[in-house]
Amino acid sequence: MPSPATCRHAEPAERIAAQRAVIARFEAALWDGGFNENLLASYQSAWRRLEGLLESRDDALRHHFVIVIPVADSPVHLKNCLASLLDLCRAYGYGGEQDGRWRKVSLLLADDSGDAASIARNRAIADDFEQQGIATHYFGLAEQLALMDRFEGLDLTPIVGNHARDAFHHKGQAMMRNIAYLKCAELAQTLPDARLLFYTIDADQAFKVNVETPDGPREVMAVNYLAVLDAIFSENDAQILTGKVVGDPPVSPAVMAGNFLEDVIAFLREMAVVSPADAYLQPGCASTGDAAYHDMADLFGFQRRAAAYRYRCAAGAPGAPNNAACFNEFAGRLNRFFHGEHPTRVTGYEYAEVMPGMSPARTVYTGNYVFRPEALDWFIPFAPLRLRMSGPTMGRMLQAEIGARFVSANVPMLHKRTLDNTGQSEFRPGVVDESANQRVDLCGEFERQFHGDVMLFSMQRLAAQGYPGITLAAEVVDETLRVQQVEMRATYRAKQLAILDRLVQLKALLGDGAHWWNRSGSFDAELRNFQAFADNIERNFGAASSCFAHIDDPARRADWRARQLAAITGFHANRQVWAAALARLQRPRSAD
Repeated sequence: MPSPATCRHAEPAERIAAQRAVIARFEAALWDGGFNENLLASYQSAWRRLEGLLESRDDALRHHFVIVIPVADSPVHLKNCLASLLDLCRAYGYGGEQDGRWRKVSLLLADDSGDAASIARNRAIADDFEQQGIATHYFGLAEQLALMDRFEGLDLTPIVGNHARDAFHHKGQAMMRNIAYLKCAELAQTLPDARLLFYTIDADQAFKVNVETPDGPREVMAVNYLAVLDAIFSENDAQILTGKVVGDPPVSPAVMAGNFLEDVIAFLREMAVVSPADAYLQPGCASTGDAAYHDMADLFGFQRRAAAYRYRCAAGAPGAPNNAACFNEFAGRLNRFFHGEHPTRVTGYEYAEVMPGMSPARTVYTGNYVFRPEALDWFIPFAPLRLRMSGPTMGRMLQAEIGARFVSANVPMLHKRTLDNTGQSEFRPGVVDESANQRVDLCGEFERQFHGDVMLFSMQRLAAQGYPGITLAAEVVDETLRVQQVEMRATYRAKQLAILDRLVQLKALLGDGAHWWNRSGSFDAELRNFQAFADNIERNFGAASSCFAHIDDPARRADWRARQLAAITGFHANRQVWAAALARLQRPRSAD
């Protein structure tokens, strides 16, 4: 016969189990045959009822999330991101409220802005969300400098960079994250919850996913991120988990121009054989699968689909838009591509149960990953190089060092690179935009992308030889970088030749006087947008491109290789310095 104590706990346990079963049934129905929006509110309500049952029984066992957001001169993105976090808390109720405050969620806002107005707005946004119930730690430039002053005698330059005190901003996402992780180590000493998770995201994301509905694409809060992640880290020994992003691609236009040109050409060929007054034939689905946006997806193990992707037109909704309206809309979105959108290859959310779908990971999406406090031992490597692909490079190293404790799960966030009213990002390093004449220069980002790809695939080769677990000779590392530079340049050359061929096709289509957009002056504005797009493609990827000239310059290539060599061979020493910095934070402040 069970003891009285056992009986007292049996009923709550049974109620919790029953409510979990209700949630499972709702979830299955929510996605059965596609997304059923009519069930979303009930699904969220079922989770809130579960929270009421868990609050008193399992409170100490649940994780406290510290959401870490680096932001640089992007207050609009930041406000939208935090609004989605607050909506997530209200919709699913993770951890419950006490005295109007969310008990298991707090925010570390790491401000890397340089503009005084942006800093003021970011502070005001932080204050606003603090008042709305999310404990917010504003980590501004002064606070960052004060923290760095605590590491006198430790050379953290290879990890956080070397920045003048009066210009301690625009350090880049990787260096800013590394500094924020030091702050996380300090916070871990002060937060009362025994179980912590650090959840690092980007300001241009939201806690939503994009789904197909009978009325077209929708952005919905259909994933209970915090409860799902709490369960994952409660039920296995994962140390680091990465999600992905849906919506806009996480990569640079530098590696998307070829396939977008293919889609633009297909769009114009389709338009050429229809009447502008006829209804536009919408594609069956607006979203694509993994890496469809990437010109070099095959390098990452993804199969390339041969056919071009069609554009999903929103003009004239509700009702069927005509071809002229869609021609206008598409022309107006073309130059958003250079700010990170891919108008024809939007990654869509595909539902799958999270726990059964977990798998070993090899890429960190730095804008969507979660880790235990002990994983603070890992900073983002090689951050001062400011290379793109820092997350995949870090992922290959994690894969080699912690193996199955580095996992991937189906918890993507919605990524929105541009603002609706401008068609541009708020802040984008490496991209020079001259809005008045629609000129965009990608050369800074392009060069960081090329050498980021060199670093990534060099790291893949070095990991196969035992790095970072063992120290490799500098000669081995240098030769690996040299060979990879040559091979990657050949890959980029092949992509450039494909772009040049497609650019010729695009210009021929635009200039053909037989096509309806050239037979009157009604589409002059649209044609100017198409021409600006073609000019920007030629400027950045054409035969006389300064971007390609930069990666072909022998002196620049030698300099990049030398800096990459120093970073890779210095990594083990940098880890020792990082460990010393963490240890200093873990001592009582009076001992510093």
